[in-house]
Amino acid sequence: MSSPRADFERRMHRVLAHVDAHLAGTLDLATLAAVANFSPFHFHRLFAAWTGETLADYVRRRRVETAAVQLLAQPRLSVLNAALGVGFGSAEAFARAFRARFGAAPSVWRAAQRKDDQADRKIGQAGRPAPHDDGSTMNTSPPADVRLLDLPPVRIAYLRHLGAYGAPLQRFWARSVAPWLVLHGRDGRITYGISHDDPGVTRAPACRYDAGVALADGETPGRDELVAELPGGRYAVLRFDGPVDRIGEGWTLLLRDWLPGTGLQLDARPCFERYPPDGGYDADSGRLRCEICVPVAPL
Repeated sequence: MSSPRADFERRMHRVLAHVDAHLAGTLDLATLAAVANFSPFHFHRLFAAWTGETLADYVRRRRVETAAVQLLAQPRLSVLNAALGVGFGSAEAFARAFRARFGAAPSVWRAAQRKDDQADRKIGQAGRPAPHDDGSTMNTSPPADVRLLDLPPVRIAYLRHLGAYGAPLQRFWARSVAPWLVLHGRDGRITYGISHDDPGVTRAPACRYDAGVALADGETPGRDELVAELPGGRYAVLRFDGPVDRIGEGWTLLLRDWLPGTGLQLDARPCFERYPPDGGYDADSGRLRCEICVPVAPL
């Protein structure tokens, strides 16, 4: 029998996953309390205590931030369609919520962000060593060496990190994930790093990241472990092999440089990094080997 704390965590994680998968649908108190199997009378207090946000504030933020990522990744996406796609009833309601979160209207914010991205790329290209200088195999100019693959769904056990990405994630893998994998006899398997939020859009303390490992067919996870299914389907996949501090460039290539010209768009599935058994992060060399996987669908 699992511990009460583990059961509580699983219920709350179900709610967060449900919100992300149903942003355009009904996400009221009664619906989400039922997902968690809690009484609606108590659920809003439990949720606020656990996340630090009221349920309404959390849902609004996820809708606005998801739309913001889509506006950046899809230059042809209208503000109205972005609003409707995440559950707002009108462009006006969306604009109010967007301005409250980002301090500018959606169209103004998107133009400023894309201008900043272009300037950052020009500065970075001028001051960055050529790709072969550090041995990276990532193509750094679009069109990147991106493959479109149909990946099967994968059942995973995972640990969650909440907070800033970058160096804290390296410590998370070294101090928490690696010992956990060894403890359960899962070292040497394919592992996954699942980024649920764009750190350029979501404030660092609220960024969610899951370190997962594929479960074998018929494998029973530990009673206190968090388990989810990583959805299958069509993904754009970019192989990365280089210094860990350049991994952000790979994400930029896919989401800001490659995707807008493909006739594809992001869908509601999570983005992730897939680490082969002989890959992952090498602390001695500072290199990372993985595949960056971005879920795509036709526009």
